[in-house]
Amino acid sequence: KTRNDRWEKQPRDYPNCGSVFKRPKGRFVGPMIDELGLKGFSIGGAQISEKHSGFIINKGNAKGEDILKLVEKIKCEIKYHYGIVIEMEQRII
Repeated sequence: KTRNDRWEKQPRDYPNCGSVFKRPKGRFVGPMIDELGLKGFSIGGAQISEKHSGFIINKGNAKGEDILKLVEKIKCEIKYHYGIVIEMEQRII
């Protein structure tokens, strides 16, 4: 795939930090989030992108705390429903 192909599927119309989670062996995180009905779910100004569930976007004035709470929600739901522990791509400092 070309960069343009990838960018077409990414939520570039809102601030975001790219793909949030590492891909666990044999699965993709975005489709798992979709299957759980979490696409579009938000906490504060942070939202799971409706364009690509592997991204968390800033819909307006998201705080770091909103993003971290949303990350934890996703991680907990995936562990509970799939038994998979997912890791973040980014480092939090």
